[in-house]
Amino acid sequence: MILLGYFFALIISFYLLAEVSDRFFVPSLDKIAERFNMSHDMAGATLMAIGSSAPELFVAIISLALPGNHGIIGIGTIVGSALFNLLVIVGASAVVRAATLSWQPIVRDMSFYTISIAALFFVLRDGFVTKYEAGLMILFYVVYVIAVVKWRKIFPYVDQDQIDEEEPAEVELKTGWKRILIPLDMFLEKLFPPARYYFAMFALSIIFIAILCWVLVESAIGVSRIIHIPELIIALTVLAVGTSVPDMISSVIVAKQGRGGMAVSNAVGSNIFDILIGLGLPWLVYIIYTGGVLVGESEKGLDRSIIFLLGSVIVVFFTFWIRKWKVGPGMGYFFIFAYLFYLIWELMDVYLI
Repeated sequence: MILLGYFFALIISFYLLAEVSDRFFVPSLDKIAERFNMSHDMAGATLMAIGSSAPELFVAIISLALPGNHGIIGIGTIVGSALFNLLVIVGASAVVRAATLSWQPIVRDMSFYTISIAALFFVLRDGFVTKYEAGLMILFYVVYVIAVVKWRKIFPYVDQDQIDEEEPAEVELKTGWKRILIPLDMFLEKLFPPARYYFAMFALSIIFIAILCWVLVESAIGVSRIIHIPELIIALTVLAVGTSVPDMISSVIVAKQGRGGMAVSNAVGSNIFDILIGLGLPWLVYIIYTGGVLVGESEKGLDRSIIFLLGSVIVVFFTFWIRKWKVGPGMGYFFIFAYLFYLIWELMDVYLI
């Protein structure tokens, strides 16, 4: 009965995270970007990255804050989410609509992403994270933001996206399952202020996302203890997929509209934020607060997942290059099946090996 309660808490929290992020948090960030006259590149690399990666960031923060050394949950969630974003989101976007991508932003993001993964592997190599290593991760993200802003001037390019205005901007779920959740939607409508109060909406979204992520982490720990699955596996699979679903929905929508380049950039760019800020910032704050280094856990599955992630980046990049930056359903299904292979591999490692 307790296990069912934990699963119920996970499902409801995932749904509320998706709704709060899509309906309140990201729109408030849009308004803030307009308020400060931020360019599209700058807003995308900073505020939009925060918007799409907020759940993973808060899971990492809360997993460190909880007593009992659960930091591996935050690392696992971000690594698992990175795999899901790269293979499933890019794959699903390619399945729904073929597109031709501009190579310049793909090369930029894939290069920084590869270096980010290598940096994560280097930082975790000895089980310790120093404040200098965490600080360098944050600094490297600042370099990435500068590169995003300057890249078009260095390597001029024209977006290949062919926007179809007839495609709907939103997807409504006309199902009984959606109607069951109407009370939750009504609760959110009553709780959040009107869109014109976007600073208040932003602050309340942050608080709500933090609470939901605390529920997710506590529920994941509970499930792990009851069914005797390592916390890392729960994080790499359940939490990673659940926190990435909002990203997938938004990427598929823009891909159907003909903005395949935006969908790919969103998936890869949010992964860079996840690794460098989603882990680097909580680590730095934790180390400064505790006055020492963060002791990491040596996990075979984590090292394997990071290596698989790096290999996936290489495969995805060279697939784009060989196909001359064109994506389509065949490529998309290949990426999705690669992710399913990874999931089966992880589960077999727990139950059969």
